Amino acid sequence: MTRLGGVSLTAVDDVPGKVLVVDDDEVIRQLIAVNLTLEGFQVETAYDGQDCLDRVLEVMPDVITLDVMMPRLDGWMTATRLRGDEGTRHIRVVLITARAQDDDKRRGLDIGVDAYLTKPFDPAELIQVVRTLALATREG
Repeated sequence: MTRLGGVSLTAVDDVPGKVLVVDDDEVIRQLIAVNLTLEGFQVETAYDGQDCLDRVLEVMPDVITLDVMMPRLDGWMTATRLRGDEGTRHIRVVLITARAQDDDKRRGLDIGVDAYLTKPFDPAELIQVVRTLALATREG
């Protein structure tokens, strides 16, 4: 990290790079994955919450982007299980969902997710959120 006039400048190379992208919609999953890959992140994907939980210890991502509405195991329950497990509670979680009501956002915060983005999302905002969370993970 470089400091310029009291402002921290973080190069992409300085950011840790592993993200697990979880979404049952293949197009959205690939859109997120491509945007993050272009920014230098190493990206793995999962198609629903159960697939995420099955793979998370193998992948050990710095950040998980997680859709809410998915078959088998939704994002709410997936985030709850991630937070409840000693081996995964430290992983930063970003919910990305079409559910934009204040109650939904509050529920995410109550579960302990680190960020909440609504669809349609701005790819630049997603990248900034993931970069910030990945950096926070690296800094401890």
